This record gives sequence, structure tokens and C-alpha cells, in this order.
Amino acid sequence: MSARFQELDWRHTSMGELVLRRRWDGTVGSEVYEVKLDDEYLMSSLFTVAEEAIAHRALEELSGAGLDIAVGGLGLGYTALAALRDERVGSLVVVDALAEVIEWHRRGLVPAGAELAADPRCTMLHGDFFTLLEQGSGLRPGATDNGTFDAVLVDIDHSPRHLLHPDHAGFYRAEGLGRLAAHLRPGGVFTLWSNDPPDDEFTGALTGCFAEAGAEVVRFPNPLQGREATATVYLARTHPRSE
Repeated sequence: MSARFQELDWRHTSMGELVLRRRWDGTVGSEVYEVKLDDEYLMSSLFTVAEEAIAHRALEELSGAGLDIAVGGLGLGYTALAALRDERVGSLVVVDALAEVIEWHRRGLVPAGAELAADPRCTMLHGDFFTLLEQGSGLRPGATDNGTFDAVLVDIDHSPRHLLHPDHAGFYRAEGLGRLAAHLRPGGVFTLWSNDPPDDEFTGALTGCFAEAGAEVVRFPNPLQGREATATVYLARTHPRSE
């Protein structure tokens, strides 16, 4: 195998064939980590701006210290890492349906893995985020406050319409969004990454479940295509605590 390209791990999972690979990209002059599930590219370390933005935007909306954060979707760890680099974060639980992805981080096979695994504030939890969301404190076993958080950040599906599995569809409707809102404290924030342009129908669903909601376009360079690329960050907030 060429030193310019390495397959770091290959697994047959319940969701399909999962591959982690590392390659040298001469265009950017650095190593790039990529994850594929069957024929779909799930993530790349070359494009992390929007994944980090869902953490940055949520935390910009919050005040105080000892913040409790939940992340749906570990991926290559950039969302979780961006949140933990804010010293106001007191605890972070990141949920992933693929135990193999969590293992990559604990073994240090991906760039963010060692830092996440070593941070005592971070818990990596194997499970289906959407199922755990329905189980009350399932996102934080043993919690005494029904598993509520200051922010919940989600990066699992490609977009509210382009899903990794049809079972996820309910999360993006009013009932699913209402369940998520119930996991947020007063004034808590929900952010969602999407690879598609803003979706007015989904923004409308958010508006029906939260006090405030909107969509922001994030722009970043795509050096492989020599052009600007975009993604969408949805941000919603619950009603603040009554004075």
C-alpha cells in the first residue's frame, strides 16, 4: 500500500461497510482523513468549518459556566472538540450509533481522538441518538434533571431531507423537535449541521417548537474544486426562564 494512501480500518457494521482512510493531499499539502459508509462519503478532515460552527454558534448564544452540552454524531470529532475548547463547558456527552467510530477515537486513529479521550469532561456514548432522545435521561444515564442540557448539537444526517436511514425522519418533524426541546433548559440552544441550502419547511417546523429559530449559511473554501462551498447551520432557542 502506498504511503500516500492508507486504509486505517474497515468494518462491516449494521449500517453498512465502514471505512476509515488517510491520504496525502498534494493540493492542500497535508494528510486528509476520510470516512465512507458503503459508497457515501460521511466526513472529511478537509472540511470542518461547518461542523465546528454548530458548536461555536451554540456557545455564542450561552452565558455562564459549567455548561452541559450534548452532541449527536461523533464523526471525526471536530464538533465535540470545538465545544470542549470553550472552558465554560463543564460536561459534554457525544453519542454515536457506531461503536467503531468511538473506538477510532480511543485508539487515537483520528486527529481529534487523543484529545477527546483524555478530556475528563467528555463522555463518548455508544447508542442511537434518536432512540436515546426518546428515553428521557437516556442521553445522560443517571442524570437527576431528566437529562437536560444547555445545548444540543446534531450532525448525523446529510440534511433534514437527505437521511442516512429512513427511521431518522421523525426527528425532523414537530414531534421529534419537541422531544429535543424538552431536553433543553430554559434559554437552551439547539444547532444542526446540514449539507443542503436552508430548508424553509424545516425552519418552519423549528419555529413551531422553539421560541426562536433560523438558518445561517456557512461559507468555506473547497481547494479540491477551487471554489467556495457552503453548508447550513440551523439554530433554535427555547424560551428563557421567567423572571
